[in-house]
Amino acid sequence: MVRKWFAIPLWQRVVGALILGVILGLIWGPEAETIKWIGDFFIASIKMLVVPLIFFSLISGVTAIGDLRKLGAVGGRALLIFLVTSQFAVWLGLGLGTLFMPGVGLDQSRIEMGEIPEPKTEGWREMILSIVPQSPVQVMADANVLPLIVFALLIGIGILMAKEEGQPLTKIFDAGSVVMQKITILVMELTPFGVFALMAWVAGTFGVGALLALAKLVALNYAGCFILIGVVYVGLLKFFAKVPVGDFFRGMIDAIAVAYSTASSSATLPVTLRCLQRNIGVSPSVSSFTASLGATINMDGTAMYLGLATLFGAQIFGVQLDFADYVMVAVTATLGSVGAAGIPGTGLIMMTLVFSSVGVPLETIAFVAGVDRIMDMMRTVTNVTSDATCATTVAAQVGELDRAELVSADDV
Repeated sequence: MVRKWFAIPLWQRVVGALILGVILGLIWGPEAETIKWIGDFFIASIKMLVVPLIFFSLISGVTAIGDLRKLGAVGGRALLIFLVTSQFAVWLGLGLGTLFMPGVGLDQSRIEMGEIPEPKTEGWREMILSIVPQSPVQVMADANVLPLIVFALLIGIGILMAKEEGQPLTKIFDAGSVVMQKITILVMELTPFGVFALMAWVAGTFGVGALLALAKLVALNYAGCFILIGVVYVGLLKFFAKVPVGDFFRGMIDAIAVAYSTASSSATLPVTLRCLQRNIGVSPSVSSFTASLGATINMDGTAMYLGLATLFGAQIFGVQLDFADYVMVAVTATLGSVGAAGIPGTGLIMMTLVFSSVGVPLETIAFVAGVDRIMDMMRTVTNVTSDATCATTVAAQVGELDRAELVSADDV
C-alpha cells in the first residue's frame, strides 16, 4: 500500500486530495474546521524551511553565477520583468474594476464582516529603510524575508568579490543549499494531507454563502489572474523564452497545485525550485536567485487585486477617483505587493497602504475579508507562475536553460 502511494506522482496526490477536501467540506460544512489543524501542521512544517532555504539558496545562487557582470545581467533582467508585469497587473485590476464595477449596488447590511487588520502606519520612506537589516539574526528570527534577501545578496556578492579567499564559504553555502533541498523533499510528502484538510476547511467555511457583489469580485479576481497567466506569461514564454508553453505548465503543475492549496508563495518556493530545476531545465544558479527573489518582491496577483479592491471600496462608499488617483494606486499597489510577505492573508494588510493613499475607507477590508482566502489561492498561483516564467525567461536569455530537460506529456 505504501509503495503504491509513493508510486503516484506528487501532483496527482495533491490534486486528488484537493478534490476530496472540497467534497468533504461541502458535505461537512463549518464543522470541517475540526481537521484544519492538519493543514496548519503542514503550513508550519513548510514555513520552517522558508528562512534557511531562501538564505542558502540565494547565496548559493549568487556564488554559482561566478561573475558579478553575469549577476548584473541576471538580476537586471529579472527586476525589469518584475516591474513591467507588476505594472500591467495593477492597471489590469483597475481596468476590470472600472469596467465591471463590482461594488455598485452592494447591500452592506447583508455582508458578514471579517476581521479588520490594524492599519499600516509607516510611509514609503520607512518601507524603504525597513529592507536594510539592522540585525540579520533578528531578521531571521522574525522571518522578515525582504531584509533577509538583501543580507543574503550582499553575502553572495561579497563572496564573489573575495574570489579565491571566498571559496571555502562557497562550499559551505552550496552544501547548506543541498541539505535544505533534501529536507524539502521529505516535508513535501505531507502535502496531500495538508491540502486535504485546508480545502475541507475552506469549502466548509465559505461554501455557497457568498453574496452577488462578493461573488462578482471573486470572479473578477480569477479573471484577472487568468488574463495575466494566459496573456502576459504565455507571451513571455513563447516570444522571449521560446519554450513550449504546454510543457512548461506540465512541468510546473506540482508548484501550481501547492500554491492554490496553501495560498503561500513562500511555502510553495521549495516546490517551485524543484520544478524549475528538474522539469523545466533552469540552472540551479538562475532558478535559486530569480525564484527566491521573486517569491518576495514579485507579487503580480497581489498587485492586480489591490487595484481591483481599491475600486471595489470606492464604489461601495461613493468615493470618486480620477486618473491621478489611478496613478497613485498603481504606485502604492506596486510598493505594497513588493512589501507583501508570501503568506496567506497578506493582501489584506497591504490594502491599508493603498486605500489610505486615495481616501478609500479602510472599512472596505471588512467586506472582502470573508472571501479573501478564496481569492488569495488564485493570486498565489499567479505569483508563483510569474516567478517561474521570469526564471525561465531569464535563463533562456543568458544561456542557462537546458531545453532537453523540458518535460513532455509522457514524463509527468
